[in-house]
Amino acid sequence: MAAILARFARVHIPSLNHDPHSVATILKRSLRSIYLDTPEHVLKKAGIALRLRRDGRRWIQGVKAGATLHGGLSQVAELENPAPGGRVCLDAIPDASIREEIVGRINGAPLQPVCETVIKRSTSELVLADGTRAELAVDVGEVRAGERSAELSELEIELLAGNASGLFDIAHILVPEGGLRFSRLSKAARGYLLAEEGRIDLPLAPRNAENVLLDPAQTAEQAAREVLRECLDQIATNVVVVRQLNDIEGAHQLRIGLRRLRSAFSVYAPVLRSPEMKRLDGEARWLGQEVGALRDLDVVANDMARREAKIHPDEPELSALADLVLRQAEERREQLRKLLVGARVQAFLIDLARFVETRGWLVPQDFSQTERLAAPIAELAGQSLDKRWKRVAKRARGLATLTVEQRHELRKELKKLRYAVEFFCSLFPAKRVDPFLKRLKKLQTLFGDLNDTATMRAMFTGTDVSGAENPSIQRAIGWMIGASQARAEFGWTGVKALWRDLEQAQPFWR
Repeated sequence: MAAILARFARVHIPSLNHDPHSVATILKRSLRSIYLDTPEHVLKKAGIALRLRRDGRRWIQGVKAGATLHGGLSQVAELENPAPGGRVCLDAIPDASIREEIVGRINGAPLQPVCETVIKRSTSELVLADGTRAELAVDVGEVRAGERSAELSELEIELLAGNASGLFDIAHILVPEGGLRFSRLSKAARGYLLAEEGRIDLPLAPRNAENVLLDPAQTAEQAAREVLRECLDQIATNVVVVRQLNDIEGAHQLRIGLRRLRSAFSVYAPVLRSPEMKRLDGEARWLGQEVGALRDLDVVANDMARREAKIHPDEPELSALADLVLRQAEERREQLRKLLVGARVQAFLIDLARFVETRGWLVPQDFSQTERLAAPIAELAGQSLDKRWKRVAKRARGLATLTVEQRHELRKELKKLRYAVEFFCSLFPAKRVDPFLKRLKKLQTLFGDLNDTATMRAMFTGTDVSGAENPSIQRAIGWMIGASQARAEFGWTGVKALWRDLEQAQPFWR
């Protein structure tokens, strides 16, 4: 079974009467589903959900196994059989291999209810022009575990026939104005979480990038999908963080996620290059600029200006400047929140998920693409890292005499190299990767001061600078620009030595 799972607020429940092309009769019914497991939850640990569901007067036993959930797209093997009287009967599970696995894992232990869902479900069959058929289900109700309960609103679009890409078309049609949020957990997972921790969702917090463990036996396409899934998850999670939390790290991690996505597009361009990838890259660039405007304000207000104010308490205009920029940051944060809940960002996330999960990079006219997609990932890794390294080395020529603009170009190439190293590092021995990556990070730190100076100048030398008419604010701006410039120049004196260290580390991929 392939299906898109998404969550939404009660006020955003989409109308089932919106006609994609053809909408069958809307059916409404009450469902009660009880999830069972051993006291040690051995089925959950094995990725198996055993369920008894009451649908009207009928009881149905269900088993789900081998579930995956990426970008809202759930794929799972599901088996059902009648369960007269609402009693579990493992012998009735129709698939022998799954039946034997469940019996073996339970190994005679008692089965007991862990949690249940009680929902009102509205369903309708949708048909697209290309023949894709899907069932739309809107579930509103509760998840219960013992004395605990939590409200649940979830939309599921299950593929009945056709291509899974059509599920994403339907998501576009049903919720065109935004507000959709891909589910990260199945109903069963939410129920277990409620039973164990008293909540039905994972804690919402800024999500850092995570290393993707690639297998040298993977093809370039398989590895690309793993990396893009990681990028999508970081972006989608931090979109929600910025929308709902005041943690300034959310915008930082969202911008990083967008940059990593664009770097992944570049790294995997030999196999993924397509009109859709180019379009998504443009959308990521646009959104990155919008997020970057907030992130720059956050950095200047909370890090740079506040730091100078603490170091120099006898200069009150520095605190005034920090407060001024902080107010601008809060105004920008509210503007960004409206953008992130809107149609364009939602369309970007839906289309990115479709691209990743349904092989959206395939170009029918490109007959050699199949061969490139099937190439060993190690081959692409070496070529990509070589390309990045050569670009960095070219930008670093005459390091001591580089202009400010040339330093910025080198900084950007170093960042791209680091992302590429992080994408591929699991393919190489850590003892070879770590020295190179450690020196690369040290070099990037110095370039960070350079970037702070550029950010400061761009922010405070425009013609529409807020507070420009206030002499004390102008004095503080001059102070900040001078202090950041001095810090960057001082740090630059150590760049040459760090560059030599990086060169001596030797490219680990050769």
